[in-house]
Amino acid sequence: MSSRAGTVAQPHDLVDLTALLDAYYDVKPDLGDPGQRVAFGTSGHRGSSLKASFNEAHIVAITQAIVEYRAGQGITGPLFLAKDTHGLSEPAQNSALEVLAANGVKVLVDARHGYTPTPALSHAILTYNRNAPAGTPHADGIVVTPSHNPPGDGGFKYNPPHGGPADSDATGWIANRANELLENGLRGVKRIPLAEAVEAETTGTFDFLSSYVDDLPSVLDLNAIREAGVRIGADPMGGASVDYWGEIGERHNLNLTVVNPTVDPQWAFMTLDWDEKIRMDCSSPSAMASLINRMSDGASYDVATGNDADADRHGIVTPDGGLMNPNHYLAVAIDYLYRHRSGWNPNSVVGKTLVSSSIIDRVAESLGRKLVEVPVGFKWFVPGLLSGEGAFGGEESAGASFNKMDGSVWTTDKDGILLALLASEITAVTGKSPSQLYKGLTDQFGDPVYARIDAAATREQKAALGKLSPSDVTATELAGETITAKLTEAPGNGASIGGLKVVTENAWFAARPSGTEDVYKIYAESFKGADHLKQVQAEAKALVDGVIS
Repeated sequence: MSSRAGTVAQPHDLVDLTALLDAYYDVKPDLGDPGQRVAFGTSGHRGSSLKASFNEAHIVAITQAIVEYRAGQGITGPLFLAKDTHGLSEPAQNSALEVLAANGVKVLVDARHGYTPTPALSHAILTYNRNAPAGTPHADGIVVTPSHNPPGDGGFKYNPPHGGPADSDATGWIANRANELLENGLRGVKRIPLAEAVEAETTGTFDFLSSYVDDLPSVLDLNAIREAGVRIGADPMGGASVDYWGEIGERHNLNLTVVNPTVDPQWAFMTLDWDEKIRMDCSSPSAMASLINRMSDGASYDVATGNDADADRHGIVTPDGGLMNPNHYLAVAIDYLYRHRSGWNPNSVVGKTLVSSSIIDRVAESLGRKLVEVPVGFKWFVPGLLSGEGAFGGEESAGASFNKMDGSVWTTDKDGILLALLASEITAVTGKSPSQLYKGLTDQFGDPVYARIDAAATREQKAALGKLSPSDVTATELAGETITAKLTEAPGNGASIGGLKVVTENAWFAARPSGTEDVYKIYAESFKGADHLKQVQAEAKALVDGVIS
């Protein structure tokens, strides 16, 4: 943890916007460098123009590849095109529009010429496809965002007609085709000037904000929040939710204050994250220091919330508990929702990623609900949310969504605005803060200690970790307890987890290779205290190193 973590950014911390934008247009990627090729992670292609990994050439190639992919899949409806507040998002959206218009794709951009949260894009796709007459071509979408990443980064994500993140088959095809186009000097990319693209007959507009905000009563008990007079402080953290929060308060007559409505592509108002980087991570105490300090200084909010730049993540701050650990809030949300949503499928399961806290397992069991544990990545929750068979899906990195009151789908992508507002509903209905309710859960199920650390690994070692089988692990004990499970596939759906999870009665660890650094990540948890957690972490590292070396 840096000594400057949690302090306001200084001028030398800020990205040079002129250099950033110049590099977007001027720098050409060196395809001999793997870091400069198109590569889709769990949330699309990300990079920086200053590192030659997110430049105009990348975006036009990816967009042309998406055009060809959707044509091959028979997707001929409109494509919703959205952007967040990162400096590279607008030029990338413009580049994408030039290609989409040249290819004759019907595109719908924001009617207010503003910013669009990822959940609003997902909601728009699903609403269009649900309401379209039978036989009408389905819509899909692109959202230009690197989520919580630093101001110098850009991101580009494709959401097919199911409204959620594209699966690996789709992203793999798109990335391969985009790199092929780059290798061929962009021959095969159709493109027209921006002025022509904006005026093209195929370019239209859509009111993302009204579609999303006006539909909120179908998924949340806003009457309860309003009648209880819950005082809400909402911090958009300079992101795409900035106009949404004010409209939510006004249209639904809530006691809601937008804490900081500033939009600045340098994010000069931000407090530095743990490593002295500006990062809009609403689950980080350092990045959320301003809002936490505001609450501790006596701000008159019953609930304060933060969102990252595309509002797909949530941060919950309570007067009595400070910033809640994402795992803690997920457990509270699950316990509350499955007790207060009578319109949900009575057999709907609880979805979580395999690196989320095991207190969720215990909560699900107490509710009489089946737990479905999936690999990291929100795409795994899409089928359940669509069908209603998995009415809630959440991951440890402060991302979740859940279904409407009647059990139908709300979004199939993470929705930080929704989870932030849920904290106010929980407070209104129960009379207790989410942090107080979590204390009640730990009194009932135990108080787990959870942490993630990184361990050095070569590229070869990371590859070996991703290919392990349970039989490769010969250990029978972990931190003094018998190992009850060795997993390389998620128990909920049998999909590869790209690493290893080892479980005992009161603890577990999971090890996964990093996609961007020469490390692997060790997630670990113990219900036997901090000292036991340290023992789990130490033995986990020794066990994994012994297997992959």
